[in-house]
Order: sequence, then C-alpha cells, then structure tokens
Amino acid sequence: MQVGIYTFAESGAKSKAGRDGNISPSQRLRNLVEEIVLADQVGLDWFGLGEHHRPDYAASNPAVALAAAATQTKNIRLSSAVTVLSSDDPIRVFQQFSTLDNLTKGRAEIMVGRGAFVESFPLFGHALDDYDDLFAEKLQLLMMVNEAEHVSWPGTKHLPAVGHRGVYPRPYQDKLPIWLAVGGTPQSAVRAGTLGLPLALGIIGGEPVRFAPLFDLYRDAAAKAGHDPADLETSLNVHGFVAETSQAARDIYSGPHNEVMTRLGAERGWPPATRAQFDTMSGPTGALFVGGPAELTDKILAHHEIFGFTRITIQMAIGQLDHKSLMDAIEILGTRVAPDVRKALKS
Repeated sequence: MQVGIYTFAESGAKSKAGRDGNISPSQRLRNLVEEIVLADQVGLDWFGLGEHHRPDYAASNPAVALAAAATQTKNIRLSSAVTVLSSDDPIRVFQQFSTLDNLTKGRAEIMVGRGAFVESFPLFGHALDDYDDLFAEKLQLLMMVNEAEHVSWPGTKHLPAVGHRGVYPRPYQDKLPIWLAVGGTPQSAVRAGTLGLPLALGIIGGEPVRFAPLFDLYRDAAAKAGHDPADLETSLNVHGFVAETSQAARDIYSGPHNEVMTRLGAERGWPPATRAQFDTMSGPTGALFVGGPAELTDKILAHHEIFGFTRITIQMAIGQLDHKSLMDAIEILGTRVAPDVRKALKS
C-alpha cells in the first residue's frame, strides 16, 4: 500500500473581489521542489505533478519540474498526474520521462489521461472532435516505444510513420510504468483493463463508494484480455488535507479549495462552492479526505476496504494554500498517517 500526494502547482488567480492572489511561477516552482524533497524525507511513496496550460497553474511541463527535484530525493517515485497525451508527442513524452528515470535511478512513472482541461488542444493544433481518437493512437505508440528500443509505426490518421527508429535514452528500469488516469467514464476503465495498465481513478465529488463498480469493470476487462487482475495496481486520487486537528484541517483547506472550485465552476456551469457543502463532503462517506491524522487514516482504510487499491494519492495544494501549512501537512501525512495505514493493512 503506497501513500502519496499530487499537485497542479497552482499559482492562484485574481478573485472576483479584485484581490490579486497570484504567486509568481518562479516562486511556486521553487516551493514545489521543497514539497517534493520533504515528501521524500518523511517517507511518502509517490509524488505526482499535473500538466496544465493556464495562467493559474505553474507546471506546463511536469518532467522538467520533477527533474529539478530528482537528484535531491532518494526513494520517492515521481510521476506526471497527468500527462495530457492527446495533445503531446508520445515519443517525446517517453524520452522526457526516460530521462527522469535515469536521473532518479528508476523512480519515474508516467500517468496519462485525456485531460480535464482543453487549452492544450488549440495550443498545439489539435481538434477537440478528435479528443478520444488522438488519445487511443498516441497511447498505443507510447506503449510500443516503451516495449522496444526500435519502433516501427505505419502512420495513422493523427501520427506520421516511423520506420524502425531507435528511441533514446532507454529507461533505467526495464520499462517505464504507464498508468491510465480516468474520471467516471466506464469506457476508460475498460480500456485500462484491456490494455493491462495500472488504473488511477480520480474522484472530486459525490460519494466515492459509487465509483467502486469502475474497479470491477476494470478487473473484469483485464481478465477477459488475459491479464491477471491480481497483478495490476490501482490508485484512488482524491482531494484532501491533514492538520493536527480536524477543525484546523477544514479551516485551512476550505477557503482555497472552495475558491478554486467556484472559479472553475463558473467556467463549467457549477454553482458556487460553500462551506456547508465542504463540511459534508469531508465526512466519512464524502469525497474530500480532510481531517486530523487519525480521522484521515480511518477514512483511507475504510475506502481501501471498498476499492482494494494499492495506492492512495491526495491533492492538498489546491488554490492559494500557504506554503508552511502545506509543508506541515506533508510532514503529518508522511510521519503519522502513512505509517498507521501501512501498519493497519499488515495486521
């Protein structure tokens, strides 16, 4: 059982009230490196960094940002969360993370997805009408490059032909772990199972238990395709925060979290986020993993019983969360929550 965190390296945005809450990309990325180094020092297993192409996020190239922390860490696995593969070049993605893998001596992973935001599609000259076709073709080529040093690609609708060319550097590991990130789409869970790829399920709303059938679909699809479901890793990716007490965790996290969800909701037609909703979602059956160390440990263990995942990852740096509070949360997660979770699952 692995415990980790992920972030989109949010740098803030101007609020409706006109308050300029931005932090410079330079400072946010430097803070990010400190967060990764601390996560490694306190014993967390995994750190993921998302890719975004918006003014309120500082990381458009996860591999470069992760590489800044690579040689300052010893044990933690470093991954994208996610790489928007549909609008990227799969061979370049492989090379970037293979480079990271060599820098870390085998601790790099790639988490790919279709992306929750669409800014990268027009930015790199792709049509949204090709949203899924782009992903399917590029995932196939990425997996092919990962399997063999030389790749031959016949040329498809969205990708040019590659005639038995070598792709370098090769990873430090035998192969790069490639995880497939999904939201609530059954077809995506089936695709991951059919391909035999580890599945990362992101949940940001509703009751997580409602998503449990997606894990069943995934494992059934894997078995039908000839993969042993027992050999496949699964992850639950959630929003959450931990502090010394439940009240402190909610007070620190609710404001930044709700500001971001309200801002993004305005783009997508969601109602404004409220503190009452936040507190309900932070309860035992809600989607937010927020609380003191014991409360968070209990919630992780309860959902492990439902899903049987092999990894839990928590996005704590949402909105303009101050750096010290985040560093404190990382320390508590690594030194108190993660050991208790591992101990309980071994008993």
